[in-house]
Amino acid sequence: MGTAAQLHAVETVGHFARLDAKRHERTGIPEAVFAASKTHQQVVAILARLAEAAGQALATHVSDECAALARRKLGKRFQLDCNPLARTLVARRRGFAPKRTGGRIAVVAAGTADLRVAEEARVTAELMGCEVLKFYDVGIAGIHRLIDPLHQMHEADIACAVVCAGMEGALPAVVRGLLHAPVIGVPVSTGYGYGGRGEGALMTMLQSCAPGLTVVNIDNGFGAGATAALIANRMAAGVRHKT
Repeated sequence: MGTAAQLHAVETVGHFARLDAKRHERTGIPEAVFAASKTHQQVVAILARLAEAAGQALATHVSDECAALARRKLGKRFQLDCNPLARTLVARRRGFAPKRTGGRIAVVAAGTADLRVAEEARVTAELMGCEVLKFYDVGIAGIHRLIDPLHQMHEADIACAVVCAGMEGALPAVVRGLLHAPVIGVPVSTGYGYGGRGEGALMTMLQSCAPGLTVVNIDNGFGAGATAALIANRMAAGVRHKT
């Protein structure tokens, strides 16, 4: 389907949603359902329509109550993968086999308190067909914990790393200074007092002197995971094209 046709590929759900049905074909990133600002019924209806059309669909910022409603309403038609820590819900049409792209990234978290955002990034990238290496609780307070993950990332020849950190947010710059691949820094809203709620981490990452580090907004694991997967998938497609 050409770009012009994709721009007009809109599906209506009730009176509350107009779905961008061909977003993945047009941009490489599928449309996701941001559940936090919607009713549970709206989330379930939109998720079902997207999964029916594409084979699978992702909702983010999903509450326990919303996930429970999805299991009741969609459990017979779809395979549901709920991640309470990441607050994500993936619905897959039964019998649907997700395609692997050959893309490979890493998701790194400074501390255990940062895992909810790191997991959102991981779920997103895996939905987009990437292999994800994960390394958690490797922050700079015990920087020796980072040595083995760095070796593994080099050996795996990852295309990109997502690095999530709260508090002072120094880990992404450290990783970027020791890694061959671009790094996407995700400030996490852990921390308190002056510069708390992720603001200090965001400022640290924006002021980094390590070129090749890009930064997304506070707690934006979805955006970081999607962008890292897009980079990795484009690289994998280029390799396939050459061979």
